[in-house]
Amino acid sequence: MLVLSLAALAAVCAAQPSFLVDVLVYRAEGRAVVEGGDLYGLTVTEWDLPATYPPFAALLFVPTALLPLPAVQVLFAAGNVALLALLVHLSLRLAGRRTSPALLIAATAAGLWLEPVFQTMAFGQINLALACLVLWDLGRPDGARGKGLAIGVAAGIKLTPAIFAVHLLLTGRVRAGLTALAGFAGTAVLGAAALPGASVDFWTRRMFETGRVGKAWIVDNQSLQGMAARLLHTPEPGLWWAVPAAVVALLGLLLARRAHLCGREGWGVLAVAGTAVLVSPISWSHHWVWCVPLLAVLAAAGPDRRWPLCAAGAVAALFTARTHWLVPHSGDLDLHLPWWQQPLASPYAPLALALLAYAAWCLRRSPRPTG
Repeated sequence: MLVLSLAALAAVCAAQPSFLVDVLVYRAEGRAVVEGGDLYGLTVTEWDLPATYPPFAALLFVPTALLPLPAVQVLFAAGNVALLALLVHLSLRLAGRRTSPALLIAATAAGLWLEPVFQTMAFGQINLALACLVLWDLGRPDGARGKGLAIGVAAGIKLTPAIFAVHLLLTGRVRAGLTALAGFAGTAVLGAAALPGASVDFWTRRMFETGRVGKAWIVDNQSLQGMAARLLHTPEPGLWWAVPAAVVALLGLLLARRAHLCGREGWGVLAVAGTAVLVSPISWSHHWVWCVPLLAVLAAAGPDRRWPLCAAGAVAALFTARTHWLVPHSGDLDLHLPWWQQPLASPYAPLALALLAYAAWCLRRSPRPTG
């Protein structure tokens, strides 16, 4: 099953014009570090893609500039498959399930076709690596030496995982939260030491340029801002998305804290992840690789209860359907979709909001542990 799935994936990906396109960006960033080029002034490919990550990430990409491109592409493709298997294992652990070899292989083979995972594979993205760093760190025992450091490193590569450091602090795991923040600060210091000019440029200017990442209103963006822009037919929804995003951020983190205190760590982690992708100005569909642990947690009630498996199946179908790619989206057609196409154009954000509401309803009846 895994061999057939990988063969089909390779055939489909190779037919795409944007196959492993982000690898070219990472390679250009690594080359800019080696050659002393303008890190945030470069653009590559026919789409003029720029560097958008902190300078620390560019340091990690240096090896990609030293190896032949075919070797880098093979390493990224194989590495992402291995990372998906690791994410499946970590997700099952989060859900309180043991990982058997057969389950791991079958889940990895099927997981390749979840749209966020497929897009990560096709573009050569690093989302699976970041999710694994966060889940591995959160899965360590509280009080474990260095707990939080991997989260800090993930935040240093791409800022969004920093929300998990806030989650650690809000749930009373102050040492781990401070370790995460220290790790994040350490990545910034390393970046500044190696690339002082690029660091000043990024931390004072580039990190605030949302438009540099891409157009917020296109169907690729499955955040609250993207959904609001398409609903309101405007490229800049302003307060119409900023205020709901602030409310979701507050309630999502409080819900995650409540879940942790009730011993429902899986739902707590998912609440933070869902909050992160919802409130981020731009959350490309491949950022939603958190659908893998979501499916594991949904199905964790086991075969003796039918509804969790049905819910997991429905969510898996939604993340496989790719409805946002079926609506008209050439040029600015994303901004002119009729009302009945809106759910198809924004499938992930409403699902995340519904799951947060469902988790809040379930946790209302969960007593807080006293021990």
